[in-house]
Amino acid sequence: MDIISHLTRTVSPAVLEDDRSPAKKNLLEQFYAIFAARLADNDTFSRFANENIARDDNAFYDRVWTEGAHRDQISRELAGKHNVDATASRGLIAMAAPLAFHEIKSLAGTTPVPQFLNDNLNSYQHHIPAWAGTVLPASAVAATSTTAGTPISDTTSTAPLQREEEPKENFMKALLPIIGLIILGALAWALLRGCQENPEPVATPAATVQQGVQGNEALAVAGAIEPASLSIATGENSELYACRMSVGDETLQTNVMNALTGAFGDEANKCRADVDDNFAVDMPASAQLATILPIIKNVPNASMIIKGDNITVNAPDKAALDKLVADLQAAAPAMTVQAEGPLDLQGEIDDSLAAADVAMTNLGDNPDPRDVARALSIQVINFQVDEAVIPEVNKALLDRAAEIINNVPDMKLMIVGHTDSQASDTYNMELSQERAESVKAYLVSKGVDASKLTTKGMGESEPIADNSTEQGRFRNRRIEFMVNDEVVSANDGMMINSDSLDPDMNPLDSNNDDLLPDGDDATQGTVVDPSN
Repeated sequence: MDIISHLTRTVSPAVLEDDRSPAKKNLLEQFYAIFAARLADNDTFSRFANENIARDDNAFYDRVWTEGAHRDQISRELAGKHNVDATASRGLIAMAAPLAFHEIKSLAGTTPVPQFLNDNLNSYQHHIPAWAGTVLPASAVAATSTTAGTPISDTTSTAPLQREEEPKENFMKALLPIIGLIILGALAWALLRGCQENPEPVATPAATVQQGVQGNEALAVAGAIEPASLSIATGENSELYACRMSVGDETLQTNVMNALTGAFGDEANKCRADVDDNFAVDMPASAQLATILPIIKNVPNASMIIKGDNITVNAPDKAALDKLVADLQAAAPAMTVQAEGPLDLQGEIDDSLAAADVAMTNLGDNPDPRDVARALSIQVINFQVDEAVIPEVNKALLDRAAEIINNVPDMKLMIVGHTDSQASDTYNMELSQERAESVKAYLVSKGVDASKLTTKGMGESEPIADNSTEQGRFRNRRIEFMVNDEVVSANDGMMINSDSLDPDMNPLDSNNDDLLPDGDDATQGTVVDPSN
């Protein structure tokens, strides 16, 4: 994990905007290292660990370094080192501090920030100048010196750290236990294969199989109708920030849309719907939506998922979250209202793959392309930060998908990449496109005709959850599969990935504002939104 490179790619563009001065970029790189070393101190981080730090909170820097002399020294030293005006140096640091704080917290995930930074000390310690020892806690200076094995550097080099080569004899001694484990594993595997020369077929589960996915409780159900669901998030000004629904018919869709319009006005038109008979035609909370929606609307940066008899909510502020749970429970006493738990990243990934596997198994011999797209979208493809390399755990499912796509002659799919709101719009758009292209390239490498697949990167433009919480950002980082019908527009030659086509806002209206045509358009087409 190269923390400094990541912050340079994500935070620096937001701070510098159109100013591409190499001196200011290098100044920020060195500040990020000093800032990370400061946050690695438990006592420092604990002072504001539970605060809701705004991204434009320029006074946050003053709370990280409470000593005015230290703040002055940092800005003065960085300004002198990089030949930048001292006032400009202080302004850049004040802008960068809250943004870098949010980015580091996002990188840390469920790991405590000080522990994460100490575990990844080698990625930033060589950027820390020698004079910074006077503005850092003693524990941070000691950790930097002892862990690195060398004094704190006074250089801003971004060259990777070099690992000293161990003597060959010591290396072979260390390797012997590993070789032994490999041999034992191979013997166990051979024994298992010998016991399974004629394996029995795996039985189809008799009961409904359900797996929660990505925190939004998307389910793969064997032999049962999925509950209808509604997922919404509010923005900083309590506007409707994101909205998705999965319903069984247009009647329920109309009822939900009417309630959304009553609460959010014209903003309700941004709510996207997956209307399919795989979902229930009733929603237990639909009668209370007129009361429920204004409650969630009044809480900035909140999220709510209604599925079956359950309402799950989240908010960046604990006091606001507790009140939200209490108010919703009072408004809908027949529902189970709960606060969303901490993000279990590995659990979410494992559950999503299990659910997608069940959904793929139940597709049958001649599956509907919509069902294939929905099943593939259930899986979490958890790309590493700033990367577009498909994780190994997803490849088995994608291998099955390649066989299915090849066996259905008329199936054409669009692979759509999405990111959270971290980093700049341009960077997120490029990253989401690269990740969609990576999935396509893998399927093509497994024999899928490239003409059956198109890609589109949406960046952060189509959130399905809030971007103020870890759980919400996790849901927004996703790959979706959609049906790409051969006829996509009345205009000959229009490509499906054309930027002139906007996402579907409201399938009940009469305008042609869709990513893919649907029932309100002159041509035929299908939109699949399987993320809920």
